[in-house]
Amino acid sequence: MGKKRQESIAIFGGSFDPPHRGHQQIVEKAVATLDIDRLLIVPAYLNPFKQSALAPAKLRLQWCQTLFDPLKKVSVSDYEIAQGKSMYTADTVKHFQKRYDVTYLIIGSDNLESLRQWHQYEWLNQQVTWVVATRKNSSFDTSMLRKWVKIALDETISSTQIRRTQQLDGVDEKIVDSLKQVLLQKSQQTKDGKR
Repeated sequence: MGKKRQESIAIFGGSFDPPHRGHQQIVEKAVATLDIDRLLIVPAYLNPFKQSALAPAKLRLQWCQTLFDPLKKVSVSDYEIAQGKSMYTADTVKHFQKRYDVTYLIIGSDNLESLRQWHQYEWLNQQVTWVVATRKNSSFDTSMLRKWVKIALDETISSTQIRRTQQLDGVDEKIVDSLKQVLLQKSQQTKDGKR
């Protein structure tokens, strides 16, 4: 009897702090255009390049589950959050390679600048086809990527922008009230800290 074919997947990791319409568009386009059985969304406990997050890990996981779990061919994994620490993408890919054929790794074009600093970048580059999500009018250099495809977004929004401006029109109404609570708590903590 032959070995059962592994499901081919794309992994889309990130802080999702908060998840927004840009992330939703990446997911929709990836499912529509990539030759995969499943898209796995893997929220980070903490990005290795960041010191902290706006929302706690479990809440960011919940937001992702609310937005993405109902979608066909999409699953949200708590793998990195369950580790309770910052995880390297390479280690996450190795973990999922035991169960799946990890074909694609989705990143935002803003990650390309720091990509060579990623843990085991050379190994990752041999393993996956990169899916580069690009915002309107963004220029980027993909010369260091072995294989890649592009997903062009209409959205120009970013999580950083949402955290900084607190403009929530790019956030799905299913999670916007929860996000407002987090922003309110943060601004209270900041005020209390300044007293």
